[in-house]
Amino acid sequence: MIRNPVVAGQFYPAPASQLRVMIEGMVDEKGEKEEVIGLVSPHAGYPYSGPVAGATISRVRFKDTFIIMGPSHTGMGKPFSIMTEGTWITPLGDVEIDSELSKQILAGSKYLEDDYLAHLHEHSVEVQLPFLQYFKPDIRIVPIVLAYADIDVCREIGRAIAGAVKDAGKGVVLIASGDMTHYEPQESARRKDTQGIEAILALNEDELFKRARELDISMCALVPAATLISAAKELGAAGAELVRYQTSGDTTGDYSSVVGYAGIIIKGGEMSPLTRLAKETVENYIRHGKTPTPEKLTPEMGEKAGVFVSIHKQGQLRGCIGTFEPAERNVAEEIIANAISSATGDPRFPSVTPEELEYLSYSVDVLTTPELVDSRDRLDPRKYGIIVEAGWRRGLLLPDLGGVDTVDQQIAICQQKAGIAPDESVKLYRFEVKRYK
Repeated sequence: MIRNPVVAGQFYPAPASQLRVMIEGMVDEKGEKEEVIGLVSPHAGYPYSGPVAGATISRVRFKDTFIIMGPSHTGMGKPFSIMTEGTWITPLGDVEIDSELSKQILAGSKYLEDDYLAHLHEHSVEVQLPFLQYFKPDIRIVPIVLAYADIDVCREIGRAIAGAVKDAGKGVVLIASGDMTHYEPQESARRKDTQGIEAILALNEDELFKRARELDISMCALVPAATLISAAKELGAAGAELVRYQTSGDTTGDYSSVVGYAGIIIKGGEMSPLTRLAKETVENYIRHGKTPTPEKLTPEMGEKAGVFVSIHKQGQLRGCIGTFEPAERNVAEEIIANAISSATGDPRFPSVTPEELEYLSYSVDVLTTPELVDSRDRLDPRKYGIIVEAGWRRGLLLPDLGGVDTVDQQIAICQQKAGIAPDESVKLYRFEVKRYK
């Protein structure tokens, strides 16, 4: 099945020589490349969005296959369409579909359908291809076109993509092709787009949908970006970075009605063995009622120390339980005990349910031995956690927590947690943590 170019000569030059020259002026061939899970890249005409797309793709260490998710502008074909066979043609040559990976993704999703018609006149995937071919002519692609959908559909497709990528065991990069605010004054577009970009950088697809709805952000990148975030988190996303933002007004000089373009990369990160142990403990315990026994201890796991396990659900705290001082034989056993307690015994929250597991993230804090301090001047909320003690009552707060910026805040929170009155005499201890994610 052949898919011929439909916007060559409109969105980008049709002659290959002119196209290469244009792309050459928009990319940084000598720029440092990074391992990325995916990226958000705009798809307007190259004079408008090309500099953002070029700057973003220049940061990527290339893999053999790119999964490209674009929104549907035409309304043709199936609402959630994937092509599993065929060749896409651009002025720079032919691009083959990675049929094996495409079929794996299709088999794992109840929403995606094998469909050619949705891709026939849709430009959102096509516009990405010459940039990819410029750097690597022999890339393969998985083209996906997504109509507007709710967050649950995005998550399901994202999980199908991530599952297939994991099973494939080969290098793959994901692209969410899409633009930001459409046809608003520059100031309004930038204000709205900043809110949308912040949600993407936080890897929070729920917040992205919420802000798009509440602020009426007319971004065609919404569904592809939310699907990308869902897949990226399953693939171990560790963070995201805004590479470049501009609007069509920066090209035309007309700021009365602009379209916004954002280039964002999502970076991967290997999960720490300690964090992986916490995750596997919770999942085994919640699903099967079983407590794992680690087969091999890393050096950090074999030590003795106090440990806190924190669980978050889509950016919000879902449980946090720990030990000030070691209660088990080693850090591994501390993690196992406290992971279960965080999931089932934090009095602030109900027990974690099996349906929640896929939305949870974990961190493990290993504490140094608490040190008695004689002055508040020796405390620092960014560097040190604290313990406030009055008799048998003790309250603890970990360091470097969002919204806790002063020692007074730290102490007040600890006193409240321990039931210590503000005017009671207390002892103060400080400790440091090594945080694993």
